[in-house]
Amino acid sequence: MKIAELLADEELRQHEFPVTRDKIFLAHGGDCPIPRRVAEAVRKYAEDSCTGDQEKFVYPMILTEGRKLAAQLLQCQPEEIAFVGPTSLALSFVAGGLKFRRGDNILVYFDDYPSNVYPWMALAQQGVEVRLMNTRGLGLIRPKDVLGQVDENTRLVALASCHFISGYRLDHAEIGNALQEKKITFCLDAIQTVGAFPTPAEHVDFMAADAHKWLLGPCGAGLMYVRASMQDKLVPPVYGWHNVRCPDFVAQEQIVFRSGASRYEAGTHNLLGLVGLVTAMEMLLEIGVENIAAELLRKRAWLVPALQAKGYTVLHADAAPQNCSGITSFFSPGQDMAPLHEKLTEANVITSLRVDRKGQKYIRFSPHFYNTDAELNKVLALL
Repeated sequence: MKIAELLADEELRQHEFPVTRDKIFLAHGGDCPIPRRVAEAVRKYAEDSCTGDQEKFVYPMILTEGRKLAAQLLQCQPEEIAFVGPTSLALSFVAGGLKFRRGDNILVYFDDYPSNVYPWMALAQQGVEVRLMNTRGLGLIRPKDVLGQVDENTRLVALASCHFISGYRLDHAEIGNALQEKKITFCLDAIQTVGAFPTPAEHVDFMAADAHKWLLGPCGAGLMYVRASMQDKLVPPVYGWHNVRCPDFVAQEQIVFRSGASRYEAGTHNLLGLVGLVTAMEMLLEIGVENIAAELLRKRAWLVPALQAKGYTVLHADAAPQNCSGITSFFSPGQDMAPLHEKLTEANVITSLRVDRKGQKYIRFSPHFYNTDAELNKVLALL
């Protein structure tokens, strides 16, 4: 399937993405609707599972295939991929599995999504200094901002690849390279870019991304990347039959973890979710993440001036293309955006209403590759 063919064939588009039949869905930065092929794969597996042992129909093949596909997406090795579920859980695994010393400090961004704030804040109980990054704007994190706020006692930097409100996409490769030179661990919450933009794992130590946004998969079927060289340093904070060796399901006298990132998968997997995730990843790789990224940037490039022409303020409207994402958030100074959001919802236009720390409300557009220009023009006409 190619994007141009999909956008030119409305029957095909509605078949592949049933949500387009009666809604204009522009909220992929929140929770995506599931494509037909993903729903059909999950349905078939669920129906098969009515006839016998539900594991035998896909296990362990689904793990092998899933790791291969995820490794393609993240440009890493299959043995560096773990399926632990939600992004929050993966980030908490990293925070809970690393060893810190009193006096160490970590750098985080307080206005990131809470999933990438609370696990690090909790480390203060161990005597770790939690530093909150200063920025010049919401989500505006530049490499020099990071490097200017770390020192010889900084052990970890935890950031998001793209800010969930402002849509500012950081240069994680440049940041990661610089941190590697300083021997500072780098953890990336990549849920707002994986599936939408190339997000190679080469320059990070840990990465997490659930499937229910740009990956177009089910909730709670996320990816966790752990660099091979970090797997002995990140102690699994959970224990179970799957990640600790137990021949014939007999507990052993010593705890010996499995090799590879599977050591972080303690028990039985969310197989329904993984079936959906694998199908979604197959679709995205078929289309090409680079092609998806180009289409999302094209949409934003004309959405921004169109919104400005209507008098709205667009967050980071002048951001360079490498810092733009699939998210376009806007507001009108002094205006409550909630009624407009409600108006759009009543017109079957699904967007997100987000609020920053100061109480300013924004409407967030996050279209995916299958949204058409005609749909976006209809939405603009409603503003």
